[in-house]
Parts: sequence; C-alpha cells; structure tokens
Amino acid sequence: MNRARVLEADRQPALPPQTDAEPEVILSTRNLNLWYGDQQALHDISLDIRRTQVTAIIGPSGCGKSTYLKTLNRLVELVPRVRVTGETLFQGRSIYDKTVSVEELRTKIGIVFQKPNPFPKSIYENVAYGPRVHGINKKSLLDDIVEKSLRAAALWEEVKDRLRQDAFGLSGGQQQRLCIARTLAIEPEVILMDEPTSALDPISTMKIEELIYDLKKTYTIVIVTHNMQQAARVSDKTAFFLNGVVEEFDDTVALFSNPKSRRTEDYVSGRFG
Repeated sequence: MNRARVLEADRQPALPPQTDAEPEVILSTRNLNLWYGDQQALHDISLDIRRTQVTAIIGPSGCGKSTYLKTLNRLVELVPRVRVTGETLFQGRSIYDKTVSVEELRTKIGIVFQKPNPFPKSIYENVAYGPRVHGINKKSLLDDIVEKSLRAAALWEEVKDRLRQDAFGLSGGQQQRLCIARTLAIEPEVILMDEPTSALDPISTMKIEELIYDLKKTYTIVIVTHNMQQAARVSDKTAFFLNGVVEEFDDTVALFSNPKSRRTEDYVSGRFG
C-alpha cells in the first residue's frame, strides 16, 4: 500500500469497483434506544453494517458514538443503570436471545480500545491469552496462532525475536497493534475500534490505518473516530451521529462530498464540532 496515500488528509479512499450487489449485512440495529439512568443517550438508531467493509462513526464529543459501538457486543451492559430497547442482530440473530452466550458474542465481535491496554504479561502471552481461555494449550498450536495473529497485525517482524519480553516494553503504536493481534487470536468476525489511534503519533497512526485497510479483506470493522480525514481514508460507509441520533449514513465518498443534511455538511466542513 502506498504510504503517501494514507497521509493525504483530503484524499478520498480508493474503493473497489462498484457492483449492483453490496456485501451482506452481518450486524444491524433497528430502533435502538439507550438510557444511562434517566438520561437518554441513543435515539432510534437503525444501521446496517456489511461484511468485510469498514464502517466509520463520526460526530462531536458526547454524541453517542462510543456508546453505540459498545452496544454491538453488549459491553455497554457493564455500565450501571443502563437500559436498552430495540433490536440488534448479528448474522440475523438477536444478540439478546436467551440462547446467546455473551462470552461467545464478544469472541465473535471483538473490540480495540482508545488507549492500548496490553496485559502485564509477555508479548507471546498477550496473544495466547484468549486461545488459552478457550481451552487451547498445545504449544505448537499456540505458537502458530501467536505468529499468525502478529503477522496479521503487521507486528511479527518487529517482535519475533523478543516474544518473551514484557509487552510494556513496546512503543504505544506497537502496543495497539499487539492489542489488535490479541483480538485476532480468538478469530472474531467483527472488530470494533474505539478511537484506536487518538493516543498515537502520526507514524503509528499511519501504520494502524494501513492495517485496517488490509484487515477489511477478511474482517468487518466498525471504527469510531473524531478524525474526519481518517474516516475518509479508511472507511467504505460513514455514519454521522449528532445528539444520539444518526443524522446521516451513506457511502463515505458521498457523505463527505455531497452530504444530504445541512448539519452533516456543517460538521464535515468544520463549521462546528
């Protein structure tokens, strides 16, 4: 991938040739509402997230972006006094179905947080942790998973000779890629990313964006970002959230170049936010 393209803030993403058939919907919400106590944070959110695409969620601080992201694998339920109504479907099945295991759901829909959060373990054990939890203990199999995951996260060549060293010895950008490798090790189908580059320097940000570009060949990615240029560079679809409502949702190129809503136009042109 051309690194210069990633750094061009005003360049629109290179999309694959358009066909009549879009990828299938893997994850969707219908009339999703959420309250923190008496305060409603999300209002009737209806979105379709398609397989092997990158969907970006943009909007000003406090508009519900991260809250929405955490509803998709029920992580938001860890917050006290949260109430959710509406429907969220993963592969056509309600994530609130009584037969759905929350642990299994969070395996299939992994998440990478804003700040790198490696475990206080070696690089190897960070990646092997999830497979071990799922009962994989054979060394040769774990070795294969660790190498495959680190390669997929574009980190293998940088750490292959120090796998037994403390993960906290890595740079911030490397730690974030390690966290992505840790997520990949449990073979998710969807990866949620909550401001994954906001704590990183420009070079590390570029590497994560290149990684996202490569990962979408295999995985479905939903990324929350304050950086509109980043959304334009990496995503296929973009949803603009405002005050807990989806103001506009469209192909990324269309939303940035010809927004339908005046409020979307004001936001992407920098008039507020």
